[in-house]
Amino acid sequence: MKLRFVQSTQTNPHLNVAVENYLLSLPETDVVTLYLWRNHRTVVVGMNQNPYAECNVEALLADGGYVMRRRTGGGAVYHDAGNINFSFVVPKALYDQARQFAVLRRAVASYGLQAEVSGRNDVLCDGRKFSGNAFSKGTHQNLHHGTILINGNMDDLQRYLRVKPSKLKKHGIASVQSRVVNLAELAPVTSVNIVPRLVAAFESEYGSKVEETSFDELCRLPEVQRLYDEFASDAWLFAKWRNFEAQMTQQFDWGHVELSLSVDQEHGRIVQVSIASDALEPDLVREAETLLTGASTVDRPSTDGLAHADMLDDILNLIY
Repeated sequence: MKLRFVQSTQTNPHLNVAVENYLLSLPETDVVTLYLWRNHRTVVVGMNQNPYAECNVEALLADGGYVMRRRTGGGAVYHDAGNINFSFVVPKALYDQARQFAVLRRAVASYGLQAEVSGRNDVLCDGRKFSGNAFSKGTHQNLHHGTILINGNMDDLQRYLRVKPSKLKKHGIASVQSRVVNLAELAPVTSVNIVPRLVAAFESEYGSKVEETSFDELCRLPEVQRLYDEFASDAWLFAKWRNFEAQMTQQFDWGHVELSLSVDQEHGRIVQVSIASDALEPDLVREAETLLTGASTVDRPSTDGLAHADMLDDILNLIY
């Protein structure tokens, strides 16, 4: 097993995510990659989220910021120079979330801090979140990525992110700020000095030394440029969502759902379905839209044998 380390030299989120997805596409079976990157003022939304519902798009773009849509599920997060982002790209046979989380905990422990994994995808210190994580499966490799909040601008986070009242009610907390913490508030952590600690924790957990790959060389690859064009495109970021109006909303234990239907009343059929969700399973929305498109408005479709049957049943309960 080999360990690869890549560190971005850019703060453009669309370029950074393009490199990440290129690494995920490589047909490797024995290379575990740690990729570190930082973004300029950016709201990152999950694959199936409506950006207009998750953030103040107009204010963010007017301030020179970015919206970025990733290919993993989960909720919206805010990045700025006070964040460092990490990606573990791991061959399927070697993928182990416990080990990957252990790298984060080892790095944080080097500052005398104790971190714990909580809920669906959060890492906490002193009961407050400093890292949100998301996951996806590639053809040859799986991806585990997330953000580490070090010295982020909490006022900007509050300004740009829109947190749904149902989420705040669920957590019993009145604001975004009270749920998160900058590591710099707890220890002398910076976005510079944490890098060698993350690398050391990575090497310690996997028992080998890293080999560094040049980020700038990766950026010159035609496939990375193609991915950059895709992730920066209006079609990927916004087009589907400009006229989306949720007709039904619900907060479940596994995530939030907003559902919009177009119905052919004459024939009693659902003709078009749009779903926004922060569910961690990125394929759930596609599966639900396929199940419902063309379905009867009276007879509930069966979820037997489907990959996410329990969550699909929750969605169907909003309709039938």
